[in-house]
Amino acid sequence: MAEKTDVVVIGGGYAGVMAANRLTQRGDVTVTLINPRPAFVHRVRLHQLVGGTGSAVVDYQEVLAESVRLVVDSVTRIDAAGRGVELASGGAVGYDYLVYAVGSGSADPRVPGAAEFAYPIAGLEEAQRLLPVLDAAPASAAVTVVGAGPTGIETAAELAEQGRSVTLVCGGVLGPYLHRRGRRSVAGRLAALGVRVVEGADAKVTVVTRDAVRLADGRELPSAVTIWTAGFGVPDLAARSGLSADALGRLLTDETLTSVDDKRIVAAGDSAAPSGLPLRMSCQAAMPLGARAADTVLSRLVGEQPETLNQSFGAQCISLGRGTGVFQFGNRSDAAVWFHIDGRLGAKMKEAVCKGIVKHLADEAHKPGGYSLHRMKGGAGRQNALETMSAEAPLVERVS
Repeated sequence: MAEKTDVVVIGGGYAGVMAANRLTQRGDVTVTLINPRPAFVHRVRLHQLVGGTGSAVVDYQEVLAESVRLVVDSVTRIDAAGRGVELASGGAVGYDYLVYAVGSGSADPRVPGAAEFAYPIAGLEEAQRLLPVLDAAPASAAVTVVGAGPTGIETAAELAEQGRSVTLVCGGVLGPYLHRRGRRSVAGRLAALGVRVVEGADAKVTVVTRDAVRLADGRELPSAVTIWTAGFGVPDLAARSGLSADALGRLLTDETLTSVDDKRIVAAGDSAAPSGLPLRMSCQAAMPLGARAADTVLSRLVGEQPETLNQSFGAQCISLGRGTGVFQFGNRSDAAVWFHIDGRLGAKMKEAVCKGIVKHLADEAHKPGGYSLHRMKGGAGRQNALETMSAEAPLVERVS
């Protein structure tokens, strides 16, 4: 009997599931997916869970290949030298190759009172913890959403459409990624929903209390429920395991997504920092990165040099309640352009994207190797940045 190659994938989000599914195209590879919960979290729908208009949970049977072994546990340490991972339950799992796809979560809020009185919603359990708090608050109670990226905008719109009194504190500009035309469209819809938008350099929260938020300019806004969407962080598993990581904690890799410390470890998704130039945290990047990470492992198994990262972006879509949305187009280097689609058609396009994400994962589960979006030609922006960085100083010398 031919010897099997054991691949362990840490993290069952967009990148991890894509990588695990894709690896099953070889019959001599066994794939183990380690994830702390028994169901897939469709994170781009968490604002709907908070607003009571949808679910963000999908059964793994719908998106994960049958041959993938699912271990419901958390990894506490990677033993790179021994090629194994230690589990919170006390067990351990060995590997020949490891895919590091631990994802991202809420950033540690350093604002006084935020950790105690604000509710982050970057993860399923966090969103579930917020639900009874919202249920207990009267519809007229002041709700403050801190952070005006897609999550903050979508959450503010969803709650306002349910009749909530919502203030969106931007901490800067509304929708930083958006083109000014797309931003005007979002601002108009939020105004129609009754959302108060607080923008500007002084619109940064400096203190959160039980019933208010204080801004940098001294203003104090009443807030019975404060929802925190400002920024993302990543688990510190790589650094705790002695692997090279960037300042945020993302695993440092080369352009094939291979760890700069160990060619048996590849990374994908929000927790990867290829060449120290991480991509925008999003499912739009995570799934192609998962496919690329799997391809890197598969190439090494047959003695081929893995292809390098060739990430292409195209748009960012934001829902503004159930009937309106904005589909903001961008170039392949992920810079927003003037063209966007809004209104009801924008909402339909956003919904099609959300459904399409699950379909991509399910299709790869049933026909591994079929996904190809990671092979689309990327923009020149990344290549230019790499060339500039290379001219200044090398990132890290790879340990062979």
